[in-house]
Order: sequence, then C-alpha cells, then structure tokens
Amino acid sequence: MTTTTTTTTTTTPRAAGLLNPTLLRLELRRLSRDRATIFFTAVLPGFFYLIFGATQQYADESVGNGNVAMLIMVSMAAYGAVTATVSIGGAAAVERMQGWGRQLGLTPLRDATYVVTKAVVAVLVAGLPIALVFALGAITGARAPWWAWGGAALVILLGASVFALYGLCFGLAFRSEAALSAASGSIVVLGFLGNIFVPLSGTMLDVARWTPLYGYVTLARYPVTEGVLLSNDGATTTEPLWIAVANVTLWSLLLATVATSLVHRGRSRQ
Repeated sequence: MTTTTTTTTTTTPRAAGLLNPTLLRLELRRLSRDRATIFFTAVLPGFFYLIFGATQQYADESVGNGNVAMLIMVSMAAYGAVTATVSIGGAAAVERMQGWGRQLGLTPLRDATYVVTKAVVAVLVAGLPIALVFALGAITGARAPWWAWGGAALVILLGASVFALYGLCFGLAFRSEAALSAASGSIVVLGFLGNIFVPLSGTMLDVARWTPLYGYVTLARYPVTEGVLLSNDGATTTEPLWIAVANVTLWSLLLATVATSLVHRGRSRQ
C-alpha cells in the first residue's frame, strides 16, 4: 500500500492600496503619546522663533518681500520640519531591524504600503511645527505677501521629506535607538552650519554652501528674500538660485544612494 503525502503551501494575500488607514491611525496614536517627540518637533521651533525673531528689536526691519520676523519664522519652521522627518525616518529603519519587519511580513501589508504610510506620517508630523510657527508668526507681526507665505510653507513641507532619508541612513547604519539621538543632534549642528540660526559670512558661508540644510532653507526663504542674504554685520548680498537648487539636488542623490546601499547591505546579512 502506497501513501501519498501532499504538502500545500499557503501565502498570505497582500492587501491592495498604497496607504493603510489602520497602520496610519496606529502610528499617529503612538506618536501622540510620545510627548517628548511632540515637544522637540513642534513646540521647540516655535519657542526659538519667539526668542530669536518676534521679541527682537530688528524683527520689523524689511528684507526682500517681508521683514526679519518672517525670515526667522521660515527658518525655524524649516528646522522643525526637518527634525520631524529625520526622527520618523530613523525610527522606521530601527523598527524594521528590531523584528517589526518580520511581524509585518506575516500580515497582508506590502513593503510599498508600509513605506507610503510612513511617508504620510512623516509629512503630517512635519506639518505640526510648520502650522505652529506660522501661526505664531501671523500673531506676532511676521509680514510678507500671501503667496510668499504659501510658497515658503510648500517648500518647507516638500523639502523636509528628503531628510527622512537622512534619518533612515542613521537608523540603517547604527541599528540602535541611540542613532536617532545622534541624527537629531547632528541636525542642530548642521542648522548652525546651514545658515539657519545665525547669519554667516566669509569663509563660514562658503563652508555652509556644502552642508545639507543650506540649500533647503535657502529655497524655503526664497519667496521672501528672492536670493538676498543677510550677514552678521548687517550687510546684504544676492545669491543665484542655482546654488541652492544644486545643493538640494546633490544631497538628495547622495542620501538616496547611501540609503539604498545600506538597505542592500542589510538584506545581504539576512
């Protein structure tokens, strides 16, 4: 008598759609309980704006299409948006390497859906500091045409998504939650080097042009300044737009290349 054994392999059908509302809701609920993250991504940039911009005597001096308060408001909103996307990108990388990726592999969730849902979370979180800082600016005297407000907000929101790659690189390279602290801390240093907190000039400005935040914040300010740069001695210069565009393009390509290489290395080890 011959017995035939048939082995049947079942696969979990993948869910359709690039955005998973359940995962999105869970991520937002989890982030809402993390008060420290909310403070540093939303409240701290607003505090910086009030200290360095709204309460200073030079706040109402004219710059391009607006005033200094508007210029500092845009800079602090950009800093807050970058901080948010860096933390989301780094956390996503660490979560997947700590076993969350295997758990998700048992569900119908596709990798593309996970990435798109995380990207939406990053954009929504980045919108918090932008909304708060812009609201403070409107209340405390930041002044510019309406199209400059809208253009600056759009550039800040879209440009900040690039820095999710920056956090992703840290998370993939160091594979620990300490990587997130290092990534966020380095953004503060790059903020100073990128002409965000203090107007730079001379050699420091030449160095700033090669740092990742310089092109991003220069483009965000452009609807207000139209290329005018303030130095720490009060002098002004006009810088061509292509320098900021080239900076953002080069850093986007570099971060995407490094992140892709780190993902490939991680899969090879598995």
